[in-house]
Amino acid sequence: MNITILTALCIFIITYVLMFSFQKIRPHVSIVSALVFVIIGSIGILPGFQYSWIDAIRAVDWNVLMMISGTMGTVFLFIDSGMPDRMSDLIVARVHSVKIMVLALSLFAGIISAFVDNVATVLMIAPVALSICRSLNISPVPAIICISISSNLQGAATLVGDTTSLLLAKQAGLDFMDFFFVKGKPGMFWVTEAGALVTSFVILYMFRGNNAEIHVERKTEVRDRVPAILLFSTIISLILVSFIPYKENAAPGQFYKPGITNGAICLFFFLIALANQVNTDRTFDKVLNAIQEIDYYTIALLTGLFIVIGGVERAGLIDYIGSLLASLSGDGSRASVFLVYTVIVWASVLLSAFIDNIPYTATMLPVVAVVAKRLSAAGGLDIDPNLLYFGLIVGATLGGNLTPIGASANITGIGILRKEGYEVKTAEFMNYSVPFTLIAVLTGYILLWIIWM
Repeated sequence: MNITILTALCIFIITYVLMFSFQKIRPHVSIVSALVFVIIGSIGILPGFQYSWIDAIRAVDWNVLMMISGTMGTVFLFIDSGMPDRMSDLIVARVHSVKIMVLALSLFAGIISAFVDNVATVLMIAPVALSICRSLNISPVPAIICISISSNLQGAATLVGDTTSLLLAKQAGLDFMDFFFVKGKPGMFWVTEAGALVTSFVILYMFRGNNAEIHVERKTEVRDRVPAILLFSTIISLILVSFIPYKENAAPGQFYKPGITNGAICLFFFLIALANQVNTDRTFDKVLNAIQEIDYYTIALLTGLFIVIGGVERAGLIDYIGSLLASLSGDGSRASVFLVYTVIVWASVLLSAFIDNIPYTATMLPVVAVVAKRLSAAGGLDIDPNLLYFGLIVGATLGGNLTPIGASANITGIGILRKEGYEVKTAEFMNYSVPFTLIAVLTGYILLWIIWM
C-alpha cells in the first residue's frame, strides 16, 4: 500500500467514523471530506494523485440528485391530496381481522414503496394502522413495525423505490425496465417480490393469535387527483425512456438519451404539480411546503459522497480493496465465487443493521465492480457483475431492517409511535424484524445465485 492509497484510506475511515458518530451532521462531514480530497488533489502533494474541482463536479451524479428532488416533491403533494389514505380505506374495508389487516397494510406499504420513497410510504400508511388499533384499543406497535420493515424491503424493487436502487442503476448502467428483466433474466423486482411473498407467511405466523374482528367505516375524501396522475405519469415516462440506451450502451450511430434524462423527467412532472397547486389554491403555501419537504439532508450527503468516492477511486483505493476481496476467490472456481458472493451479502446485512446503507452502498458498488472483474480474470468463469451488485443491494437494503436504527423507514415508524406515547425497545422491535429480515435475505440470496450462476 503506497502513501497515496494509505492517505485516502485514512481520510475515508475518519469520514465514516464521524458520520456514524454524529448522525445529525453527516452531510457536513461528507462535504468537508470532499473538500479535503479536492484540495489535496489540486495542490498535488500526493504522488500521482490529481483531483481538480472539475473532476469533483463530474464525479457527482446529477441525474440521481434530480430524481430524488423531483420524486420527493411530487410524493409530498400526492400524500397531501389524500389519495394514499383513500387507497388504504379501500383495502381495510375488505379485511375482517387484525391479523389480515396487518398483512394487507404491510403488503400495500411494500407495493407503494416500490415506487415511492420508503419514509413517505410509512408516513402514508402508518396513520391508517394507528386509527384502526386505536378503535380496537390494542397496541399499534407490532403493526407499525411490520409496515416499516415491509416498506424498506420492497424499496429495492424498482429504480425509483430507494436511493440504493438509484446508486445501483448508476454503477451498473441499469434503467427502469432492467429492474424487471436484464439480459433476459429476472431482475431485482422479482427477487424482492419473492422475499415479500415469503415474509407474508412470517407476518401471518407472528400474528397467528390475533384474530380480533375489525369494523372500520371511513371514506377519506381525495382533494386533488392531479398529483396521483402526475406520479403515475412519472413512472410511465421512466418506463418508456428505459428502452432508449445511454451513450455508453448505444450502438454506433444509434440514438441515445442524455445522462440526466430520468432526473429531468422527475423534475418536469414535479414542476407541473407545483403549477397545478398554485392554480388550485391561488397561493404559494403548498408549493413552499413541497419544496421544503425535499430531502436536502440526503442530497447534501450524496453530493459529498460522490466526490469522496471519486477521490478514493482516483487514489487507487477502490482497486486495492477490490483486489483484497477478490483474493478470497482463490482460483476463481465456482465454489470460491460462491464464497465471495456470500461474504458480500451477509457482511452487508450485518453492517447495514447498524450503519446507514446509503454511504455503505455508494462505497461498495465500485468495489464490487472491481471484484467481479478480478474474479473473471482469475479463473475460467465469466462472472456477471449483476450477481454481486444485486447481492450487495439485497444485503445492504434488507439488512437495515434488523435494528431500529438500520433504515430511515424504521426510524420514521418508531418516531410516529413515540409521538403516540409508545416507546419501542430494541428487543421488542427485533422480535419482529429478525425473522422477517433473515427470511427475506435468505430468499434473495438463494434466488440470485440460482438466476445468475
